[in-house]
Amino acid sequence: MNAWTSYERARAGVRNVHLRAVDVVIVVSCAFAALLLLGPASWVPGSTSSAVYFAVFALGPLVLRTLESYFPRHRLLAFAANFWLLPVLSLSHGVLSPLVTAVTPVLRDAQLVAMDQRLFGVQASVALGHLVPPWLTDILMICYYGHFVWPLMLGVVLYFTGRREGFDEYLLALSLFFTFNYLFYALVPAIGPRYFLFFAFDKPLQGLWVTAFLDSVMRLPTFARDCFPSGHTGTTLLVFVYALRFVPRFFRVMLVPGLLLIAATLVGRFHYATDLLCSVPLVIAVVGLSMGWSRTFARRDPVARPVTMDAIVRP
Repeated sequence: MNAWTSYERARAGVRNVHLRAVDVVIVVSCAFAALLLLGPASWVPGSTSSAVYFAVFALGPLVLRTLESYFPRHRLLAFAANFWLLPVLSLSHGVLSPLVTAVTPVLRDAQLVAMDQRLFGVQASVALGHLVPPWLTDILMICYYGHFVWPLMLGVVLYFTGRREGFDEYLLALSLFFTFNYLFYALVPAIGPRYFLFFAFDKPLQGLWVTAFLDSVMRLPTFARDCFPSGHTGTTLLVFVYALRFVPRFFRVMLVPGLLLIAATLVGRFHYATDLLCSVPLVIAVVGLSMGWSRTFARRDPVARPVTMDAIVRP
């Protein structure tokens, strides 16, 4: 007998709340953060408000997937449920400060500077400041803000072109990357060269038109201990991987701006070279985990398995 569609099951009164892998990651990681902030980290100023945010993030998939089971033909609701990761990533960064303070209350910039010096012999952001002309700095700073655009655009393309398997795996990889990325922020908090190496630069970041403004905007967020590893670099590499696998045309469009974005992390004095280097194994790990999960789930999903014709007609 053919499996019911979600709409037919809903009409029959059967509610099947199905959490996807990305939902599980959101629920588990955000619930853990909320409990930590209400328990061992409750001494940190602002912990209660941050815990409320993380609790809401954790409840989101549960509420939205339940509503989706009741209204399976509501497209806007399905879109909100599938893209719940977007508000989680947009808002969670701003409420990380109490969590990071509780885990590691001291900065690790000195260690990252020493690691850069040991590996490369120079501080990359300082050296590049003497080489990159102002007009190119403007371009790089504009590309730097693509960090907020490319991941969303790829998700939208995968979603609306019906690449369901690629969409689910991509969101799982993205959620795992940011979970581990934020964990490392807590273990190795650092404010980056623009603050820690301020006196090593002979002048402010120079551009022709927009650099001063864009640089000032990046100083507004309340949480700035977010250097190790480089989230901008890791996210861009992750988008590269999934764009190349599922939407090669998208990959060709974003390749140059994406590479300039990665370069901007150093030229804009946001990251140490070690931050970029350490984002690579993290991306490899989350892609491997996501691919393994997707393939395992596909093998276990009875709907996904091909059914031979004789199996259908055979009594």
